[in-house]
Amino acid sequence: MTPSPPRRTLVAVHAHPDDEALLTAGTMARAAAQGHRVVLVLATDGGLGLAAAGFHGGEDLATVRLREAHASAAALGVSRIEWLGYADSGLGDDLYADPPGGVRFVNAPVAQAAERLADILREESADVLLSYDRNGGYGHRDHVQVHAVAAAAAALAATPRLLEATIPRDLLVAGIRLSGMVYRYPPEFDRDAFTRAYSARREITHRIDVRRYAAAKRAAMRAHASQATADGGDRTLAAFLRIPRPVFDLVFGREWYIDPAHPPGAPISRDIFAGLA
Repeated sequence: MTPSPPRRTLVAVHAHPDDEALLTAGTMARAAAQGHRVVLVLATDGGLGLAAAGFHGGEDLATVRLREAHASAAALGVSRIEWLGYADSGLGDDLYADPPGGVRFVNAPVAQAAERLADILREESADVLLSYDRNGGYGHRDHVQVHAVAAAAAALAATPRLLEATIPRDLLVAGIRLSGMVYRYPPEFDRDAFTRAYSARREITHRIDVRRYAAAKRAAMRAHASQATADGGDRTLAAFLRIPRPVFDLVFGREWYIDPAHPPGAPISRDIFAGLA
C-alpha cells in the first residue's frame, strides 16, 4: 500500500482581518481540504480600516472586523485563529498615537511581536509559515512589519519553511490596466503605486493552483463586508466580488510565494509542502 502523505500544519500570519482573503485564502483552503491543519494569526484588529459610517451600527470596528475574520476562517477550513493583540497602525502619512492600553503594531518591538508569533509556531509545531514579501505587498506599514516579525519568529521557532506571499508585479500592473478600461476604481486606489509594489516575476519560487478553491476564497472575501463599502462608494473588495465566477476563478486562481531559502535556479514549486522532511 502507498503510505498516506504526512499531515502538516500551515500557519498564515496577516496584518489585518481581510488580508488573508486576498492573498493566501486559496492556499489555506487547499491545505485544509487536503487534511492539513491550518492556523490564521492576525497581527492587528483592523480597527482603523475604512468602512462606511454607520455600517457597524455603533459597534467598535475592531470588534466587527475580528468577527468577520472568524467567518472568513470558517469558509476556508481554518482550525484555529489568533490575534497577537496589537492595534491597527492605519494607512497614510499620519500615525495615530497608541490607543489606551494598547500598542499600534508598527510601534511594537520586532523581537516582542516575533516571540508572540513564535510561541504559536512552537505550540503548533508549524511546518510552513506564510508571511509577506519584503515590500509588504503594496507597502502598508503593518505589512512591512509582518515581514520582519515573521522572519524573526520563524528563526526563533525553527519553522522549516517560510513563504512570503506576493504577486508578480508585471502581471498585476497589466491586469489593473486592462480592468481600468471597464471599471472605475475608487479614489483611494493608486494604480501607479503598484509599479513599485509586490515582487518581480523572477523572484517567485512557488506558484500554487487554487482554482478548485476559488469558491472558498470568494466566500472569505464576502465575509469581510465592512471593507467592501465606504462613504464615497464601493471599495476594491466590492469590485472583486462583482466579477463573474468564471472570470473570478481565472483571476484569483493562482497564488504566489517567495521562499528566501529556495536554491537559485531551482524550478518553480507547485506545492507549499513539497520537499519537507
